[in-house]
Amino acid sequence: MRTIDAIAQILKMEGVQYLSAFPTTPIIEAAAEAGIRPIICRQERVGVGIADGYSRVKNGSPPGVFAMQYGPGAENAYAGVATSFSDAVPMLILPLGHPLERDGIFPHFSSVHSYASVTKFVEQVNTPTRVVDTLRRAFARLKMGRPGPVMVEIPADVAVEQVDADLLESYQPVKATCSQGNPRDVEAAARALVQAQRPIIHAGQGVLYADATKELLELAELLQVPVMTTLAGKSAFPEDHALALGSGSGVMNGPVYHFLKEADVVFGIGTSFTKHGMTTSIPPGKVLIHATNDSIDIGKDYSVDHPIIGDAKEVLRQFIDASRDILGGRASAGNGQAKEEIASVREEWLNGWMPELTSDEAPINPYRVIWELMKNVDPSGAIVTHDSGSPRDQIVPFYKSAGPRSYLGWGKSHGLGTGLGLIMGAKLAEPDKFTVNVMGDAAFGMTGLDFETAARSGIPICTVVLNNSSMACEADSMATSHSLFNTRDLGGNYADMGAAMGGWSERVVDPAEVGPAILRARKATQEGKAALLEFITKQQTKTSHKRAFE
Repeated sequence: MRTIDAIAQILKMEGVQYLSAFPTTPIIEAAAEAGIRPIICRQERVGVGIADGYSRVKNGSPPGVFAMQYGPGAENAYAGVATSFSDAVPMLILPLGHPLERDGIFPHFSSVHSYASVTKFVEQVNTPTRVVDTLRRAFARLKMGRPGPVMVEIPADVAVEQVDADLLESYQPVKATCSQGNPRDVEAAARALVQAQRPIIHAGQGVLYADATKELLELAELLQVPVMTTLAGKSAFPEDHALALGSGSGVMNGPVYHFLKEADVVFGIGTSFTKHGMTTSIPPGKVLIHATNDSIDIGKDYSVDHPIIGDAKEVLRQFIDASRDILGGRASAGNGQAKEEIASVREEWLNGWMPELTSDEAPINPYRVIWELMKNVDPSGAIVTHDSGSPRDQIVPFYKSAGPRSYLGWGKSHGLGTGLGLIMGAKLAEPDKFTVNVMGDAAFGMTGLDFETAARSGIPICTVVLNNSSMACEADSMATSHSLFNTRDLGGNYADMGAAMGGWSERVVDPAEVGPAILRARKATQEGKAALLEFITKQQTKTSHKRAFE
């Protein structure tokens, strides 16, 4: 068999079912012959996003896989891979490489060299006899330690060279392993948590990748500790739970703001504690417990009182056992009225937003769209994601996820339009879920043509476009240029485009029709159609939705 046939068989052994790709690369045909379905995107960044979204929902088992040609294909995919690296998403990237005789010769683009800074591992199959060992190393990196994209470059000539089929007999799917935290460190940290007066748990996406929501729930209920999540960790703790505060990001809701400010101990589990525009800064004066699977995060942005290195599931189980031993059957010393306080703070905060969420104004208030989405969609049967910019700030504080991967939060280094690829990957991973991405008109301009990929490929997603005909969140930064040259203005009838690309679509201008339109779109997806809902919304500046901080 050829080298690419061996690679396709290894992918099959590792449970891979889909290959998102853009031609030309022979791995597409090899995968199809092996029974792996190719999903051909319109542009590489979206194709990477499909693999990204699939990996998130599957927790990397099996991983999403993306393949592209050398040169422009590898160059165009870079932004998508960098995005996934920033959010630590485990996925496999298979670029075709230039023939070995031309490898590394200027100006040929080398994936091995150029992607080194945005991948966890990158290696070239420079001879057919190394294919098994190279793929084994790649899957070992995918399955263990800090998640992240892994890349294997396949030179075009090596790809079609013959390899002894018996070589595949030496390949076995890689078994993953993980480690607990140091027991002494866990015992000291658990004692600090148990004795705290106003503790909170700060959960990141490491809880999701470790499949540790059950343990997180058990610890929170044992100690009656409120739980907030990071943006990437949103849905790691079910947000309809009485101890759920919500997600902290560039914006946050009232309960997160209140409890984070008042906390005396913050237990970060499965989070990097990174200071970034899309993360929540921890106020000074807190005792910090930081449990992560990568030592690079410890002490990076905060001085940590109790550092712990270990898998989130294992560490949470250690904390549960240690806390029970410390309590000895007694109630914890924490705030026993946490549930009542959370409910009270949330009610007061939400009441202040009700005029926006239930507004009858036209053009439609975008918060009305978010509110109607929440009212008309059961989060336990859905997967929802935002896009960059205003949609993210508008939806994250309000939408209540129902448990692991019912919401895909992202944002450390992501371009406009990322959500479209992610939600297609999510639909492939969970075909029975109602999958929704909420994007603005600027984001649609970046990747909107890949809605055709969903329609053509039979991936019945629902894309919500909030069309305010402007880059409204840039009102402050582009005031002069806009007054002189209308630099923030955008235009387009996106519902018409959705229909032209083969999907079901509807344009909504009446606030009273927002909820019914969402239900109609859901029905269309249940009938197997990709749906696009365009809501004509009013402009909301960055300042107006930053009020979600307070």
